[in-house]
Amino acid sequence: MNIKAFKTIVLAATAFGTTAYAVGATKTIELPADGVQLKASPLPGYAKAQANCVACHSAEYMKYQPPTAARPYWEAMVKRMKVVFKAPIADDDMPAIVDYLVKTYGNEQPK
Repeated sequence: MNIKAFKTIVLAATAFGTTAYAVGATKTIELPADGVQLKASPLPGYAKAQANCVACHSAEYMKYQPPTAARPYWEAMVKRMKVVFKAPIADDDMPAIVDYLVKTYGNEQPK
């Protein structure tokens, strides 16, 4: 093997090794602190919402939903999170979460 062929092989191996390292490198991100928390409630859905909803998104998401939103709106939102976004919400927990959301953020809030 001549020196030119050897250099080509070494360069190719080096380039491949660098690329393989870059692809396999671990990336980390640091998220800002969540400034909005779920509104505390004695309703059973509060704990379930803490366990399921804010594991994926900020509680601020609920805060900016329409305060006139009725139960069917919240049912559709929780179902959407489960079906479309694959949130790991147990079917049995969905009614309690909806109840909490509509009574805390929706049109069933106490006046």
